[in-house]
Amino acid sequence: MDEFFMKEALNEAYKAYKIKEVPVGAVIVRNGEIVGRGFNQKETMKDATLHAEISAIKDACSNLGGWRLPGCTMYVTLEPCSMCAGALVNARVERLVIGASDPKTGACGSVLNIVQEQKLNHQIDVQFGVLGKDCSDIIKTFFAELRN
Repeated sequence: MDEFFMKEALNEAYKAYKIKEVPVGAVIVRNGEIVGRGFNQKETMKDATLHAEISAIKDACSNLGGWRLPGCTMYVTLEPCSMCAGALVNARVERLVIGASDPKTGACGSVLNIVQEQKLNHQIDVQFGVLGKDCSDIIKTFFAELRN
């Protein structure tokens, strides 16, 4: 099931790729149903907060009618940054499935681990590596094309 929903997150990442945004995509799932979707749009919309994860959280909150997302799993193609990790904790997401780690800005275990910080009021179960090669490849391709 995790691979199915990560493919949906990759579909969101391709939307970002098509508009020349860093190709990161996310979906939020509750009870086997996608309740939120998002992809990077910070360059297009000139908004530093429009990461895939934030857009997916906003979509899920709107669809579910509240800011708390208990029982939800986020599938995201790239490890969330500190802003997004904090938003996931705040929204009380239960589980986080990550495609590729981010050794430069990842805040779910690579650089920091906000989502499992015991001093915070909520911790998230995290799994890395679902369709990791596919998630990593789209990022690598994007930046290789950008350099050329």
